[in-house]
Amino acid sequence: ITWTAGSVARVYNLAYAPEKQEVVVSYLPLSHIAAQMMDVWVPIKVGAFIYFAEPDALKGTLVNTLQEVKPTAFLGVPRIWEKMHEKIKETVDKSSSLRRKVFLWARNIGFKVNSKRTPGTFLGIHVHRERDPSMSYRMAKALVFTKIKNSLGLDHCRIFISGAAPLNKETSEFFLSLDIPIGEVYGMSESSGPHSISTSENYKFLSSGKIVAGCKNMLYQPSKDGVGEICLWGRHVFMGYLEQEDATMEAIDKEGWLHSGDLGRLDNQGFLFITGRIKEIIITAGGENVAPLPIENLVKETIPIISNAMLVGDKAKFLSILLTLKCDVDKMTGEPLDTLNWEAIKFCREVGSQATTVSEILDLRDPMVHMAIQKGINAVNQKAISNAQKIQKWVILEKDFSISGGEL
Repeated sequence: ITWTAGSVARVYNLAYAPEKQEVVVSYLPLSHIAAQMMDVWVPIKVGAFIYFAEPDALKGTLVNTLQEVKPTAFLGVPRIWEKMHEKIKETVDKSSSLRRKVFLWARNIGFKVNSKRTPGTFLGIHVHRERDPSMSYRMAKALVFTKIKNSLGLDHCRIFISGAAPLNKETSEFFLSLDIPIGEVYGMSESSGPHSISTSENYKFLSSGKIVAGCKNMLYQPSKDGVGEICLWGRHVFMGYLEQEDATMEAIDKEGWLHSGDLGRLDNQGFLFITGRIKEIIITAGGENVAPLPIENLVKETIPIISNAMLVGDKAKFLSILLTLKCDVDKMTGEPLDTLNWEAIKFCREVGSQATTVSEILDLRDPMVHMAIQKGINAVNQKAISNAQKIQKWVILEKDFSISGGEL
Protein backbone atom coordinates (compact mmCIF):
# COMPACT_ATOMS: atom_id res chain seq x y z
CA ILE A 1 0.00 0.00 0.00
CA THR A 2 2.76 2.47 0.89
CA TRP A 3 4.58 1.63 -2.36
CA THR A 4 1.36 2.28 -4.32
CA ALA A 5 0.79 5.57 -2.47
CA GLY A 6 4.25 6.71 -3.51
CA SER A 7 3.58 5.68 -7.11
CA VAL A 8 0.30 7.61 -7.17
CA ALA A 9 2.02 10.71 -5.79
CA ARG A 10 4.68 10.52 -8.52
CA VAL A 11 2.23 9.86 -11.36
CA TYR A 12 0.07 12.86 -10.42
CA ASN A 13 3.11 15.01 -9.56
CA LEU A 14 1.56 15.87 -6.20
CA ALA A 15 3.00 18.65 -4.07
CA TYR A 16 4.77 17.75 -0.83
CA ALA A 17 4.36 19.65 2.44
CA PRO A 18 5.57 22.02 3.74
CA GLU A 19 6.39 23.80 0.45
CA LYS A 20 2.82 23.35 -0.74
CA GLN A 21 -0.06 21.21 0.44
CA GLU A 22 -2.62 19.33 -1.59
CA VAL A 23 -6.23 19.51 -0.38
CA VAL A 24 -8.67 16.58 -0.63
CA VAL A 25 -12.23 15.94 0.52
CA SER A 26 -13.06 12.54 1.99
CA TYR A 27 -16.67 11.50 1.42
CA LEU A 28 -16.64 7.88 0.20
CA PRO A 29 -16.77 4.99 2.71
CA LEU A 30 -13.24 4.19 3.87
CA SER A 31 -13.93 0.51 3.23
CA HIS A 32 -13.54 1.51 -0.44
CA ILE A 33 -9.93 0.99 -1.60
CA ALA A 34 -10.04 4.14 -3.75
CA ALA A 35 -11.08 6.19 -0.71
CA GLN A 36 -8.39 4.56 1.45
CA MET A 37 -5.71 5.39 -1.11
CA MET A 38 -6.77 8.97 -1.93
CA ASP A 39 -8.05 9.96 1.53
CA VAL A 40 -5.53 8.25 3.80
CA TRP A 41 -2.37 6.77 2.31
CA VAL A 42 -1.54 9.35 -0.37
CA PRO A 43 -2.21 12.30 1.99
CA ILE A 44 0.10 10.67 4.56
CA LYS A 45 2.75 10.30 1.85
CA VAL A 46 2.64 13.93 0.71
CA GLY A 47 1.34 15.65 3.86
CA ALA A 48 -1.99 16.78 2.39
CA PHE A 49 -4.93 18.44 4.13
CA ILE A 50 -7.90 16.08 4.49
CA TYR A 51 -11.39 17.47 5.02
CA PHE A 52 -14.19 15.07 5.91
CA ALA A 53 -17.56 15.79 4.31
CA GLU A 54 -20.91 15.64 6.12
CA PRO A 55 -22.48 12.17 6.57
CA ASP A 56 -25.17 13.08 4.03
CA ALA A 57 -22.64 14.10 1.36
CA LEU A 58 -23.96 11.56 -1.14
CA LYS A 59 -27.49 12.91 -0.68
CA GLY A 60 -26.65 16.36 -2.03
CA THR A 61 -24.40 18.26 0.40
CA LEU A 62 -21.07 17.26 -1.18
CA VAL A 63 -20.98 20.32 -3.46
CA ASN A 64 -21.40 22.58 -0.41
CA THR A 65 -18.29 21.01 1.14
CA LEU A 66 -16.35 21.28 -2.12
CA GLN A 67 -17.27 24.98 -2.40
CA GLU A 68 -16.02 25.60 1.13
CA VAL A 69 -12.85 23.49 0.97
CA LYS A 70 -11.81 23.94 -2.69
CA PRO A 71 -9.80 20.72 -3.15
CA THR A 72 -6.76 20.54 -5.42
CA ALA A 73 -7.53 16.90 -6.34
CA PHE A 74 -10.94 15.26 -6.48
CA LEU A 75 -11.90 11.60 -6.86
CA GLY A 76 -15.47 10.97 -7.93
CA VAL A 77 -17.14 7.65 -8.62
CA PRO A 78 -19.08 7.72 -11.92
CA ARG A 79 -22.43 8.37 -10.22
CA ILE A 80 -21.05 11.56 -8.61
CA TRP A 81 -19.83 12.88 -11.97
CA GLU A 82 -23.15 11.91 -13.56
CA LYS A 83 -25.11 13.80 -10.88
CA MET A 84 -22.96 16.90 -11.45
CA HIS A 85 -23.51 16.48 -15.19
CA GLU A 86 -27.29 16.27 -14.72
CA LYS A 87 -27.37 19.30 -12.40
CA ILE A 88 -25.39 21.49 -14.81
CA LYS A 89 -27.60 20.43 -17.74
CA GLU A 90 -30.74 21.16 -15.72
CA THR A 91 -29.48 24.63 -14.72
CA VAL A 92 -28.49 25.50 -18.29
CA ASP A 93 -31.78 24.19 -19.68
CA LYS A 94 -33.70 26.54 -17.37
CA SER A 95 -31.59 29.58 -18.31
CA SER A 96 -32.27 32.12 -21.05
CA SER A 97 -31.84 31.38 -24.74
CA LEU A 98 -28.75 33.62 -24.89
CA ARG A 99 -27.09 31.82 -21.96
CA ARG A 100 -27.79 28.44 -23.56
CA LYS A 101 -26.20 29.59 -26.81
CA VAL A 102 -23.12 30.92 -25.00
CA PHE A 103 -22.83 27.65 -23.05
CA LEU A 104 -23.00 25.57 -26.24
CA TRP A 105 -20.47 27.84 -27.98
CA ALA A 106 -18.08 27.55 -25.03
CA ARG A 107 -18.45 23.76 -24.96
CA ASN A 108 -17.56 23.53 -28.65
CA ILE A 109 -14.45 25.64 -28.06
CA GLY A 110 -13.52 23.66 -24.95
CA PHE A 111 -13.88 20.33 -26.72
CA LYS A 112 -11.65 21.41 -29.62
CA VAL A 113 -8.94 22.84 -27.35
CA ASN A 114 -8.90 19.98 -24.86
CA SER A 115 -8.92 17.32 -27.57
CA LYS A 116 -5.82 18.97 -29.03
CA ARG A 117 -4.14 18.86 -25.63
CA THR A 118 -4.36 15.09 -25.47
CA PRO A 119 -1.25 13.21 -26.60
CA GLY A 120 -1.33 10.62 -29.37
CA THR A 121 -4.80 10.23 -30.80
CA PHE A 122 -8.20 11.48 -29.75
CA LEU A 123 -11.35 9.87 -31.12
CA GLY A 124 -9.12 8.26 -33.75
CA ILE A 125 -7.64 11.56 -34.98
CA HIS A 126 -3.93 12.32 -34.62
CA VAL A 127 -3.46 15.58 -32.76
CA HIS A 128 -0.75 17.67 -31.10
CA ARG A 129 -0.80 19.63 -27.89
CA GLU A 130 -1.95 23.23 -28.23
CA ARG A 131 0.41 25.43 -26.24
CA ASP A 132 -1.15 28.83 -26.95
CA PRO A 133 -4.94 28.72 -26.48
CA SER A 134 -6.88 31.04 -28.75
CA MET A 135 -8.69 34.22 -27.74
CA SER A 136 -12.01 32.38 -28.10
CA TYR A 137 -10.83 29.78 -25.58
CA ARG A 138 -9.84 32.49 -23.10
CA MET A 139 -13.25 34.09 -23.53
CA ALA A 140 -15.00 30.74 -23.05
CA LYS A 141 -12.94 30.17 -19.93
CA ALA A 142 -13.91 33.54 -18.46
CA LEU A 143 -17.59 33.34 -19.44
CA VAL A 144 -18.31 29.67 -18.73
CA PHE A 145 -15.54 27.32 -17.59
CA THR A 146 -14.43 29.29 -14.53
CA LYS A 147 -18.02 29.84 -13.41
CA ILE A 148 -18.84 26.14 -13.75
CA LYS A 149 -15.79 25.18 -11.72
CA ASN A 150 -16.69 27.77 -9.07
CA SER A 151 -20.22 26.41 -8.82
CA LEU A 152 -18.85 22.89 -8.23
CA GLY A 153 -16.15 24.01 -5.81
CA LEU A 154 -13.47 22.76 -8.22
CA ASP A 155 -11.90 26.11 -9.14
CA HIS A 156 -8.63 25.18 -7.36
CA CYS A 157 -8.69 21.59 -8.58
CA ARG A 158 -6.07 20.45 -11.10
CA ILE A 159 -6.58 16.67 -10.85
CA PHE A 160 -9.99 15.20 -11.72
CA ILE A 161 -10.32 11.44 -11.18
CA SER A 162 -13.01 8.83 -11.77
CA GLY A 163 -12.75 5.30 -10.43
CA ALA A 164 -14.62 2.18 -9.24
CA ALA A 165 -16.50 1.72 -12.54
CA PRO A 166 -16.28 2.95 -16.15
CA LEU A 167 -17.41 6.53 -16.72
CA ASN A 168 -19.94 6.78 -19.52
CA LYS A 169 -18.93 8.46 -22.77
CA GLU A 170 -21.51 11.26 -22.58
CA THR A 171 -20.41 12.42 -19.12
CA SER A 172 -16.70 12.17 -19.93
CA GLU A 173 -17.15 14.16 -23.14
CA PHE A 174 -19.37 16.73 -21.39
CA PHE A 175 -16.77 17.58 -18.73
CA LEU A 176 -13.91 17.53 -21.23
CA SER A 177 -15.75 20.23 -23.17
CA LEU A 178 -16.00 22.28 -19.95
CA ASP A 179 -12.22 22.23 -19.42
CA ILE A 180 -12.50 19.43 -16.83
CA PRO A 181 -10.64 16.41 -18.26
CA ILE A 182 -11.57 13.48 -16.02
CA GLY A 183 -8.84 10.86 -15.87
CA GLU A 184 -10.09 7.33 -15.25
CA VAL A 185 -8.28 4.93 -12.94
CA TYR A 186 -8.42 1.13 -13.12
CA GLY A 187 -7.59 -1.12 -10.21
CA MET A 188 -9.01 -3.33 -7.49
CA SER A 189 -8.75 -3.93 -3.76
CA GLU A 190 -6.43 -6.86 -4.49
CA SER A 191 -3.99 -4.49 -6.21
CA SER A 192 -3.96 -1.91 -3.39
CA GLY A 193 -5.98 0.38 -5.65
CA PRO A 194 -4.70 1.70 -8.99
CA HIS A 195 -3.07 -0.46 -11.66
CA SER A 196 -3.45 2.04 -14.51
CA ILE A 197 -3.86 5.80 -14.23
CA SER A 198 -4.99 8.45 -16.70
CA THR A 199 -3.33 11.85 -16.25
CA SER A 200 -3.12 15.07 -18.26
CA GLU A 201 0.18 13.78 -19.71
CA ASN A 202 -1.16 10.29 -20.40
CA TYR A 203 -4.78 10.80 -21.38
CA LYS A 204 -6.85 9.18 -24.07
CA PHE A 205 -10.61 9.52 -24.27
CA LEU A 206 -12.45 6.61 -22.58
CA SER A 207 -9.22 4.84 -21.63
CA SER A 208 -8.03 4.05 -18.11
CA GLY A 209 -4.63 5.51 -18.87
CA LYS A 210 -1.32 3.67 -18.73
CA ILE A 211 0.00 0.99 -16.41
CA VAL A 212 1.67 2.39 -13.26
CA ALA A 213 5.48 2.35 -13.50
CA GLY A 214 6.90 -0.75 -11.82
CA CYS A 215 3.79 -2.82 -12.54
CA LYS A 216 3.15 -5.25 -15.39
CA ASN A 217 0.02 -6.07 -17.36
CA MET A 218 -0.92 -9.17 -19.35
CA LEU A 219 -4.03 -9.96 -21.38
CA TYR A 220 -4.86 -13.61 -20.81
CA GLN A 221 -6.28 -15.58 -23.75
CA PRO A 222 -6.91 -12.52 -25.97
CA SER A 223 -9.50 -12.71 -28.74
CA LYS A 224 -8.84 -11.80 -32.36
CA ASP A 225 -9.82 -8.23 -31.40
CA GLY A 226 -7.12 -8.16 -28.73
CA VAL A 227 -9.56 -8.36 -25.82
CA GLY A 228 -8.50 -10.61 -22.95
CA GLU A 229 -8.62 -10.99 -19.19
CA ILE A 230 -6.59 -8.28 -17.48
CA CYS A 231 -3.85 -9.81 -15.33
CA LEU A 232 -1.74 -7.74 -12.94
CA TRP A 233 1.78 -8.20 -11.58
CA GLY A 234 3.85 -6.02 -9.26
CA ARG A 235 4.46 -4.84 -5.72
CA HIS A 236 0.90 -3.53 -5.56
CA VAL A 237 -0.58 -7.05 -5.76
CA PHE A 238 -1.79 -8.45 -2.44
CA MET A 239 -0.41 -11.59 -0.75
CA GLY A 240 -3.75 -13.39 -0.76
CA TYR A 241 -7.10 -13.72 0.97
CA LEU A 242 -6.86 -14.25 4.73
CA GLU A 243 -7.26 -17.94 5.57
CA GLN A 244 -8.72 -18.63 2.10
CA GLU A 245 -5.99 -20.56 0.32
CA ASP A 246 -8.25 -21.94 -2.42
CA ALA A 247 -9.57 -18.47 -3.32
CA THR A 248 -6.01 -17.11 -3.34
CA MET A 249 -4.77 -19.87 -5.66
CA GLU A 250 -7.70 -19.19 -7.98
CA ALA A 251 -6.92 -15.46 -8.13
CA ILE A 252 -3.10 -15.62 -8.35
CA ASP A 253 -1.48 -18.10 -10.73
CA LYS A 254 1.87 -19.88 -10.28
CA GLU A 255 3.76 -17.06 -12.03
CA GLY A 256 2.36 -14.47 -9.63
CA TRP A 257 -0.18 -12.94 -12.02
CA LEU A 258 -3.39 -11.68 -10.40
CA HIS A 259 -6.35 -12.57 -12.61
CA SER A 260 -8.85 -9.71 -12.34
CA GLY A 261 -11.87 -11.21 -14.05
CA ASP A 262 -12.10 -7.98 -16.07
CA LEU A 263 -11.86 -7.83 -19.84
CA GLY A 264 -9.80 -5.20 -21.60
CA ARG A 265 -7.43 -4.35 -24.41
CA LEU A 266 -4.23 -2.35 -24.83
CA ASP A 267 -3.79 -0.06 -27.83
CA ASN A 268 -0.49 0.46 -29.64
CA GLN A 269 0.38 3.38 -27.35
CA GLY A 270 -0.08 1.37 -24.16
CA PHE A 271 -3.45 2.80 -23.11
CA LEU A 272 -5.73 0.35 -21.30
CA PHE A 273 -9.41 0.14 -22.26
CA ILE A 274 -11.87 -1.79 -20.06
CA THR A 275 -14.52 -3.65 -22.06
CA GLY A 276 -16.43 -5.62 -19.41
CA ARG A 277 -16.38 -8.53 -16.97
CA ILE A 278 -15.91 -12.20 -17.85
CA LYS A 279 -18.87 -13.14 -15.63
CA GLU A 280 -21.08 -10.61 -17.44
CA ILE A 281 -20.48 -12.09 -20.88
CA ILE A 282 -23.71 -13.34 -22.45
CA ILE A 283 -23.44 -16.55 -24.47
CA THR A 284 -26.39 -16.82 -26.83
CA ALA A 285 -28.07 -20.08 -27.88
CA GLY A 286 -26.07 -19.80 -31.09
CA GLY A 287 -22.82 -19.78 -29.12
CA GLU A 288 -21.87 -16.13 -29.74
CA ASN A 289 -20.21 -14.21 -26.91
CA VAL A 290 -21.75 -10.78 -26.30
CA ALA A 291 -20.27 -8.14 -23.97
CA PRO A 292 -23.31 -6.29 -22.56
CA LEU A 293 -21.62 -3.10 -21.32
CA PRO A 294 -20.89 -1.44 -24.70
CA ILE A 295 -24.45 -2.14 -25.90
CA GLU A 296 -26.01 -0.89 -22.64
CA ASN A 297 -23.94 2.31 -22.75
CA LEU A 298 -24.85 2.93 -26.39
CA VAL A 299 -28.56 2.57 -25.58
CA LYS A 300 -28.26 5.15 -22.78
CA GLU A 301 -26.32 7.54 -25.00
CA THR A 302 -28.77 7.18 -27.90
CA ILE A 303 -32.03 7.46 -25.91
CA PRO A 304 -31.81 10.40 -23.41
CA ILE A 305 -34.84 9.28 -21.36
CA ILE A 306 -33.14 6.01 -20.36
CA SER A 307 -31.53 5.90 -16.91
CA ASN A 308 -30.36 2.29 -16.73
CA ALA A 309 -30.23 -0.52 -19.27
CA MET A 310 -29.65 -4.21 -18.60
CA LEU A 311 -29.04 -6.60 -21.48
CA VAL A 312 -30.29 -10.20 -21.05
CA GLY A 313 -30.20 -13.24 -23.30
CA ASP A 314 -27.83 -15.86 -21.89
CA LYS A 315 -28.58 -19.19 -23.64
CA ALA A 316 -31.51 -17.50 -25.41
CA LYS A 317 -32.17 -17.21 -29.14
CA PHE A 318 -31.99 -13.42 -29.09
CA LEU A 319 -31.08 -10.43 -26.91
CA SER A 320 -33.59 -8.42 -24.89
CA ILE A 321 -33.00 -5.35 -22.76
CA LEU A 322 -34.57 -4.08 -19.53
CA LEU A 323 -34.91 -0.29 -19.42
CA THR A 324 -35.60 2.21 -16.65
CA LEU A 325 -36.51 5.87 -17.13
CA LYS A 326 -34.88 8.93 -15.57
CA CYS A 327 -36.88 9.86 -12.47
CA ASP A 328 -36.72 12.21 -9.54
CA VAL A 329 -35.12 10.76 -6.40
CA ASP A 330 -36.16 11.11 -2.77
CA LYS A 331 -33.34 13.24 -1.34
CA MET A 332 -33.63 11.64 2.10
CA THR A 333 -33.78 7.96 1.15
CA GLY A 334 -32.26 7.90 -2.33
CA GLU A 335 -35.31 5.97 -3.53
CA PRO A 336 -36.37 6.60 -7.15
CA LEU A 337 -39.81 8.21 -7.44
CA ASP A 338 -42.52 7.73 -10.05
CA THR A 339 -42.20 11.29 -11.35
CA LEU A 340 -39.97 11.80 -14.37
CA ASN A 341 -37.03 14.16 -13.94
CA TRP A 342 -36.62 17.34 -15.99
CA GLU A 343 -34.52 15.61 -18.67
CA ALA A 344 -37.07 12.83 -19.18
CA ILE A 345 -39.91 15.36 -19.33
CA LYS A 346 -37.97 17.37 -21.91
CA PHE A 347 -37.55 14.19 -23.98
CA CYS A 348 -41.29 13.50 -23.76
CA ARG A 349 -42.21 16.99 -24.92
CA GLU A 350 -39.78 16.79 -27.83
CA VAL A 351 -41.42 13.57 -29.09
CA GLY A 352 -44.96 14.89 -28.53
CA SER A 353 -45.84 13.19 -25.23
CA GLN A 354 -47.41 14.96 -22.24
CA ALA A 355 -46.38 12.27 -19.72
CA THR A 356 -44.92 13.36 -16.37
CA THR A 357 -44.66 9.97 -14.62
CA VAL A 358 -43.44 6.47 -15.38
CA SER A 359 -46.92 5.15 -14.57
CA GLU A 360 -48.49 7.26 -17.31
CA ILE A 361 -46.07 5.91 -19.90
CA LEU A 362 -46.63 2.30 -18.83
CA ASP A 363 -50.37 2.35 -18.12
CA LEU A 364 -51.26 4.18 -21.33
CA ARG A 365 -48.43 2.56 -23.30
CA ASP A 366 -47.57 6.06 -24.47
CA PRO A 367 -47.21 5.70 -28.27
CA MET A 368 -44.91 8.70 -28.72
CA VAL A 369 -42.42 7.54 -26.08
CA HIS A 370 -42.52 3.93 -27.28
CA MET A 371 -41.94 4.98 -30.89
CA ALA A 372 -39.01 7.18 -29.87
CA ILE A 373 -37.43 4.38 -27.83
CA GLN A 374 -37.88 1.89 -30.67
CA LYS A 375 -36.26 4.38 -33.04
CA GLY A 376 -33.29 4.58 -30.67
CA ILE A 377 -33.06 0.79 -30.40
CA ASN A 378 -33.06 0.58 -34.21
CA ALA A 379 -30.19 3.08 -34.32
CA VAL A 380 -28.23 0.99 -31.81
CA ASN A 381 -28.88 -2.18 -33.82
CA GLN A 382 -27.49 -0.54 -36.95
CA LYS A 383 -24.11 -0.38 -35.19
CA ALA A 384 -24.18 -4.05 -34.13
CA ILE A 385 -21.31 -6.13 -35.51
CA SER A 386 -23.58 -9.16 -36.03
CA ASN A 387 -27.27 -10.10 -35.97
CA ALA A 388 -26.70 -11.97 -32.71
CA GLN A 389 -25.75 -8.66 -31.05
CA LYS A 390 -28.95 -6.88 -32.06
CA ILE A 391 -31.67 -6.14 -29.50
CA GLN A 392 -34.91 -7.88 -30.48
CA LYS A 393 -37.15 -7.02 -27.52
CA TRP A 394 -37.23 -4.38 -24.82
CA VAL A 395 -39.37 -3.52 -21.81
CA ILE A 396 -39.64 -0.53 -19.48
CA LEU A 397 -39.55 -1.39 -15.77
CA GLU A 398 -41.81 0.33 -13.24
CA LYS A 399 -38.96 1.60 -11.06
CA ASP A 400 -35.43 2.81 -11.65
CA PHE A 401 -32.49 0.89 -10.22
CA SER A 402 -31.15 1.98 -6.82
CA ILE A 403 -28.78 0.91 -4.08
CA SER A 404 -31.61 0.51 -1.57
CA GLY A 405 -33.54 -1.58 -4.09
CA GLY A 406 -30.59 -3.94 -4.45
CA GLU A 407 -30.10 -3.48 -8.20
CA LEU A 408 -26.97 -1.30 -7.88
